[in-house]
Amino acid sequence: MDDRGGSFVAVRRISQGLERGNNTCHSTSAEAVAGSAAWLGRGLSCVCAQRREGDARPSFDLTPVQEECLQRLQSRIDVPYDSSVLDHQEALKTLWNAAFPEEELHGLISEQWKEMGWQGKDPSTDFRGGGFISLENLLFFARNFPKSFQDLLQKREGDRSVWEYPFAVAGVNITFMLIQMLDLEAVKPRALVGATFLKFLAENDSAFDLLYCITFKLMDHEWLTMRASYMDFNAVMKSTRRQLERELLSEDITRLEDLPSYTLLTR
Repeated sequence: MDDRGGSFVAVRRISQGLERGNNTCHSTSAEAVAGSAAWLGRGLSCVCAQRREGDARPSFDLTPVQEECLQRLQSRIDVPYDSSVLDHQEALKTLWNAAFPEEELHGLISEQWKEMGWQGKDPSTDFRGGGFISLENLLFFARNFPKSFQDLLQKREGDRSVWEYPFAVAGVNITFMLIQMLDLEAVKPRALVGATFLKFLAENDSAFDLLYCITFKLMDHEWLTMRASYMDFNAVMKSTRRQLERELLSEDITRLEDLPSYTLLTR
């Protein structure tokens, strides 16, 4: 999914809103059209860069706590979404109930899922590359920042495009982008932004989920600022990544809640 082509569904907005009755480590009517996009995908006192022979990029040594936290997060990243697993089915149903509490879901395969921004009637096909953790990220967002979650789902804020990004598929893209940006599948991070993130992860086991929420809200902010439409999705994701990297590497950031973009979130 890194640089390979992927596809997403752009949602044409007919109206401004859908009408529908949150540890430490130890719709009104809408119509869909197929669009294409590539899947995007402070110095630390406790880490030091080491350049390996034949490797143009440095790697960063980790504390035992950081290493343990990274391994735990990697274990989550390695879990694919499996529609035959009962826990995965229940998590998907829980996401529906969080998104549309007043609308009964007719089944795990249903045209209703398109209302959330999945490409088709079976959302399990959209988890490729994002895995089960992308569903966990969406659930964390819905539970911890329900107002921001609903604002993005229903596109309540700002002067929206006629052709909007699909909420759920955008969420999977954000999970994948963060994994790549932070180099979370490597044994050790090979970029300063990844090493920086591991400090936050060592202090807060939910750091990845929290950063996901911040990034989703930042992405929507960039979308509105750029007056983007669905063909601009890649450009918006790249702009979001650049801004997020700048914020993470700011010297005065000691926790994720200090990031300027955190203030975009509301509970």
